[in-house]
Amino acid sequence: MKRLLVYCLLSMFAAGGFAQSTKDTLLTITRDTLDKNKASISIKIGDDNDDDKNDEKDSKPASKITFQFIAARFDLGLSTYTDKGSYTLSPANSFLERETWKSSNFGFEFFQMGYRFSNHFKIYTGAGLDWNHMRLKQNITIQQDKSTLTYVTDAVDYKKNRFSSQYLRIPLSFQFRTNDDKKGDKLNFVIGPEIGFLLNGKVKQVSSENGKDKFKDDYNLNPFRYGAFARLGYGGMGVYVKYYGNDVFADGQGPKDFKNLSFGLMFGF
Repeated sequence: MKRLLVYCLLSMFAAGGFAQSTKDTLLTITRDTLDKNKASISIKIGDDNDDDKNDEKDSKPASKITFQFIAARFDLGLSTYTDKGSYTLSPANSFLERETWKSSNFGFEFFQMGYRFSNHFKIYTGAGLDWNHMRLKQNITIQQDKSTLTYVTDAVDYKKNRFSSQYLRIPLSFQFRTNDDKKGDKLNFVIGPEIGFLLNGKVKQVSSENGKDKFKDDYNLNPFRYGAFARLGYGGMGVYVKYYGNDVFADGQGPKDFKNLSFGLMFGF
């Protein structure tokens, strides 16, 4: 719960401090693509209003390539799993049974590059970090350095038994947005594929008997994942859903057809 509270505060900070515009941009490199006779490249520190320009009177909408270091698209939601297409785990995989409201997803993006075709359409890719936290119900410990996913049952009553993964996420986003309304905000819809590369896995346990324990390993998690996402928002807030098409665990090293679905709130378009 404390971690979720921290995530909420971070997300609220992102939305309030730098989600509404690209004033959160630390470094922006822009190439002018409207005038073919110019090949100028400018480097700006701080304010860049590319994504906030929406002059409907201008016959030539903003159109340019951008490279940005950002802090945006903070995801805060729930993480759930399907076992051969069912949300009910099979007996063989029941050791992965989780507490639904305490299994969470958190992520954000720190870099993006893209091309705006018009005030209403942009394609961009980027990079970010993504965590999935599975709060296990059973008193087990997932084992390190095993060729297949292995666990042991402990004679310990865990107050917290969390099995986590961290990925570098790389989305390819197709953004559609409306004109500004009277408040100067837009309705945004973003959809696209996403790939990810495993950074680490982690087990965190809290009990009266052992206190706090943390263990890191790859835990037979899939080193590469691919999926798709959709985002819908107004202003600097919205909702998201992400589904990964390949298994949570590497081929032959864990449950087969065990997939991840995450959804929740996002802050910072």
